Amino acid sequence: MKKIVIGGQIEKQMIADMVTELVGDKATVVIKGDIDAAMAIKSGEADYYFGACNTGGGGALALAIALAGADKCCTVSMPGNIKSKEEIISEINLGKIAFGLIPNDADVVLPIIINELFK
Repeated sequence: MKKIVIGGQIEKQMIADMVTELVGDKATVVIKGDIDAAMAIKSGEADYYFGACNTGGGGALALAIALAGADKCCTVSMPGNIKSKEEIISEINLGKIAFGLIPNDADVVLPIIINELFK
């Protein structure tokens, strides 16, 4: 079974609840502190990472970028700019496993990501 960690700076419970609902029984979802979540991605303990902050790429992904590498991370939404479905799918196809977003866009981007990851 796949494992998803929730890191980031804000709205961790909201993101976890949405991801849990979207994945159903296909994955376990665990909220962790940023360092622990990023280490879980780096070590392979977790398959995917989601984090939220007010910019979508700062506090949401900073430690994931530092520990797992920028090539594994993607900001899918930031204030005034949401990546299109095609752009998000392209990022997943490039091997991105850590996703940063702003909470206001979670209902738009999370279903796209989860549907693509678990198709």
